Amino acid sequence: MNFIIWLIVGGIIGWLASMIMRTDGQQGIILNVIVGIVGSFLGGWLIAPLLGTGTVNSGDFSIMGLISSLIGAVILLAIVNLFRRGHVR
Repeated sequence: MNFIIWLIVGGIIGWLASMIMRTDGQQGIILNVIVGIVGSFLGGWLIAPLLGTGTVNSGDFSIMGLISSLIGAVILLAIVNLFRRGHVR
């Protein structure tokens, strides 16, 4: 059951991050899910300790956990855009 939740929440987080970074037209559903899941791990590793909150993956489902996951996904897309285009959009 946790795997299905990861896919759903990862897809939503990845879609929101792609809307913020204006890369939604370039990536599909699968890439949104991958960006959301990897961004959640990145946000949980970097951002969640700074905010003092749990992550989506730890079972502590909170708004701050979702925000840290979203920030991680936006950071991941910024890094991908930096290497792909040479600048962050």
